[in-house]
Amino acid sequence: MSLFKRIRNIMAKPEPPKAEKSVLTIGPGDVCEVSLVTYQVVGRLQNRQRNLIVLTLQDGAAIRYLTIEERERTEYALYEPIDGRLDSVEEVPTIIELDDRVYHMEEQYSGLVTAIGKTPFVQGGEQYVWQFQSDDRKLLRVEWQDGRFMLYEGEDVLPADVRVLRGS
Repeated sequence: MSLFKRIRNIMAKPEPPKAEKSVLTIGPGDVCEVSLVTYQVVGRLQNRQRNLIVLTLQDGAAIRYLTIEERERTEYALYEPIDGRLDSVEEVPTIIELDDRVYHMEEQYSGLVTAIGKTPFVQGGEQYVWQFQSDDRKLLRVEWQDGRFMLYEGEDVLPADVRVLRGS
């Protein structure tokens, strides 16, 4: 090694340490654990207006969706897709009865989303969301984008039950 290379290496700034991945920054290829189940993150959908992230998680053949929303505190919910259909985006009811459980609408919003990896909607764009909750605290989420509805059933997850195992 030449003298100039040695001097340059001594004078060079050290590379900054890589920031550790958090649940809010992980994406496709990362691995996380939710309620003691290990999942690979295969997709990520983000709504910057609401500070909301929806991660598509895969464990073998099982697909789940983890919603992460930063409000006063960070809120987590784990969903799985269900079969169902609604006729029109203008006619989403405020009360939905599904499998002997009654869900009441909590909130409705829309916004621009960006998608990376495998998500229910191939590309980003304008998305409409309706969130429902039953009396026994089960959750129902209805999404509409590009003329297509997706329905999910799930429940809230404690922040301590979500952790990043390996970031890419």
